Amino acid sequence: MRASNQASLLSRVVAKSIDVIIILAAAEILPKAGFLAGVGYMLVGDGIAGGGSLGKRLLGLTVLDEEGEACHARESILRNLTLGIGIVLLKVPLIGWLLAVSIFSLEFIVLLGSREGKRIGDEIAKTRVIEARLKEAV
Repeated sequence: MRASNQASLLSRVVAKSIDVIIILAAAEILPKAGFLAGVGYMLVGDGIAGGGSLGKRLLGLTVLDEEGEACHARESILRNLTLGIGIVLLKVPLIGWLLAVSIFSLEFIVLLGSREGKRIGDEIAKTRVIEARLKEAV
């Protein structure tokens, strides 16, 4: 059962999909620098603009630390490190793709099975994702 202010699985997946589209667009426009900028965005994106990447902002989500404050760069890097590694692995032919898909799948399965709505990155960084409009109720 989901806590009243916990972000829904669908909202989180759509928000992350928007972020991945931004990363892919950056990599397409500027192949080498864009890819590195995209990985950097994946790592620190949740720590900018008050606790949310562009995808989360568009969906009205916020990442909070264990004190209930907006996520900062350190927590963002910790929570997104597994996903960043997965994106970097996509550059390695065949085995990299298999490892990346394994990482993404594991993160999703953990998120899907978590009562607290946390994926591995959230557990490591001690963060949680909430609906921003409900932040005041926390």
